[in-house]
Amino acid sequence: MLANAFDADVVFLGEFHDNPHHHDRQATLASEIKPKALVFEMLTEEQAAQYDSNISEVALKNVLNWSTTSWPDFKMYYPIFASAPNALVYGAGIPRSIAKKVISTDLASVFEGYPDSFGLNEPLDPDEQNAREILQMNSHCNALPAELLPKMVLIQRLRDAKLAKTALQAFHLTGGPVVVITGNAHARLDWGAPRYLIETAPNLKIFSLAQSENGTKLKGKFDRVESTVGIKRPDPCLVFN
Repeated sequence: MLANAFDADVVFLGEFHDNPHHHDRQATLASEIKPKALVFEMLTEEQAAQYDSNISEVALKNVLNWSTTSWPDFKMYYPIFASAPNALVYGAGIPRSIAKKVISTDLASVFEGYPDSFGLNEPLDPDEQNAREILQMNSHCNALPAELLPKMVLIQRLRDAKLAKTALQAFHLTGGPVVVITGNAHARLDWGAPRYLIETAPNLKIFSLAQSENGTKLKGKFDRVESTVGIKRPDPCLVFN
């Protein structure tokens, strides 16, 4: 099944953000796929515009202002950039200011020129909406007020749509293949960015790979799920205490 990734127009490579083994795998696959474009959830458009493949790891980290973000150590991500030195780099990250704006406006208005794309102006099926809210509550250690959950789902949908839009633009500009580096949740075929691409550009060949730890089953639908060794991390719920 992995062979299908090498025939795809857009390949989503999922990850646990803090697991270096996942980034090693992404770098290996990117070097084999040889993408014309790399799309990063971790970069905004402004950051990606500063990308320079001809500078050192330290210099690139500084140019991208990586230390001002909340993403894990840049040394885990740099091999992905280095694996495809000729690829154009695109940022699909949503600035916090935009995420906050979405709470008070409609999602579709954020996508100028895409007023009817991705179904952002339509409510989700009630069962899916409820399932998404439960997932948001669980992932935030049951610490969020109930009234905030629909807004968290809206922001997640926006992030998925931004990834899809950016991947589509990258494909149109480069002809592909396009590799998208993102969290596993955004790589879901049923809920994530691939879903929007499938609905908006049905002729695109899409492949989605997720990565788990120690054989743990992931929620959602993917073309392939691989597992690596897990890492030790602090209890994520401690921040809510």
